[in-house]
Amino acid sequence: MRYLFFTGCTIPARLNAYELSARKVADKLDVKLSVSQEANCCGYPIEGIDRKMAIALAARILCVAERQNLQIMTLCNGCFVTLATTNKLLKENATLREEINSVLNAVDMEFQGTTEVKHIIRVLYEDVGVNQIASKIERPLRGLKVAAHYGCHLLRPSEVIRFDNPEFPTSLDELVKCTGAEIVPYRGKTHCCGGPLLSVNEKLAFQIGKNKLDNIAKSGAMAIVTACPFCHVMLDTGQFAIEGEYNLPVLLYTQLLGLALGFGAKSLGLNENKVPVTPVIEQLAI
Repeated sequence: MRYLFFTGCTIPARLNAYELSARKVADKLDVKLSVSQEANCCGYPIEGIDRKMAIALAARILCVAERQNLQIMTLCNGCFVTLATTNKLLKENATLREEINSVLNAVDMEFQGTTEVKHIIRVLYEDVGVNQIASKIERPLRGLKVAAHYGCHLLRPSEVIRFDNPEFPTSLDELVKCTGAEIVPYRGKTHCCGGPLLSVNEKLAFQIGKNKLDNIAKSGAMAIVTACPFCHVMLDTGQFAIEGEYNLPVLLYTQLLGLALGFGAKSLGLNENKVPVTPVIEQLAI
């Protein structure tokens, strides 16, 4: 399996550990990653300012993948939903496709509609498979109780994503279980972390984040696992700005899986996490 590996803007700038741990995991599971120097921003940050240009930027990335005859694998939930939505729009709307292709022609590109976009969670769940991942586990994470946070755009809008049940998802839970860790239920599991509101209403954003952390803290979870860089930053770094003492380590799923696959904590970038992961390391006796 080979994919065009798209990291987006936030991960290289703020969450290097995600790319680092994803590469470790992919290599262990024989998932080949192709990186293009032609990549650009997915367009999400300017969608509210210039929608046509945002679509053109996303379409250009799709064209890069099409030229290499590869599917795209993203780490960022925002990039994922932006690229997937653009792909669906251009495949179904001939008028819009013609309009965007007129922009792309200036850089000698044309959208054909021959690629697909997948988040790394979907790649691991569908293309690699839970059973295959379980067969590679070297260090089962027994005794570790984990709260899974999916993030909004891994599952929504469901008519575009068409992956898992947006109200009662199980994919991330199953991927966590195959590491040997235990999933704990908690109230508001599919609720937003509050991160998207930070630039609009910081007080409300932190209140939403507090509700999420309060519910997880009551569940008895030893750590939170997510697969979205924005959610990770909100729940990890955000703990220092939210009223309350949680000290809940927040791991990316690739970090959790990496530990179960036998990699060391530092090699997975766990030393970069803001909330110390010491309780997790001590629980696992690593």
